[in-house]
Amino acid sequence: MTDNINWQVKTFNQLNTNELYDLLKLRIDVFVVEQTCYYSDLDELDRHPQTLHLFNYSNSKLASYLRILPKGLSYENYISIGRVIIAPQARGQGLGHQLIQQALTLCEQHFPNQTIKISAQEHLQGFYQHHGFKSVGDVYLEDDIPHIGMIK
Repeated sequence: MTDNINWQVKTFNQLNTNELYDLLKLRIDVFVVEQTCYYSDLDELDRHPQTLHLFNYSNSKLASYLRILPKGLSYENYISIGRVIIAPQARGQGLGHQLIQQALTLCEQHFPNQTIKISAQEHLQGFYQHHGFKSVGDVYLEDDIPHIGMIK
């Protein structure tokens, strides 16, 4: 599945109705339902004109997604990668690593030479370290899930 991935990168206004529905449904299915984390996923950041939505489909189903936010939205002095998600049916095939590599390439293309900051779930710290992120600060709870700040 991970060969010949058709990555799509769109701003909010470029997303069609079905893509928007699919990405919101996946985010809710995993972050709210699967992780039993009740929070408002719709935070207005998706609509910012510089926010990039990176995703791919496999067998007509959304397989992975993340968003890249410009400086000043999540963090005053950093761009940010967030809402990183692999659909349950697409897990365990290395897609997460490819998704992050695509995101890092996009960050360099759209926001050259800017530092990236993420709020990573603590158990994924090693995953992000593999991609050059370094932990900053202490572990904290975000929506009752341990997180750690990381920069690259």
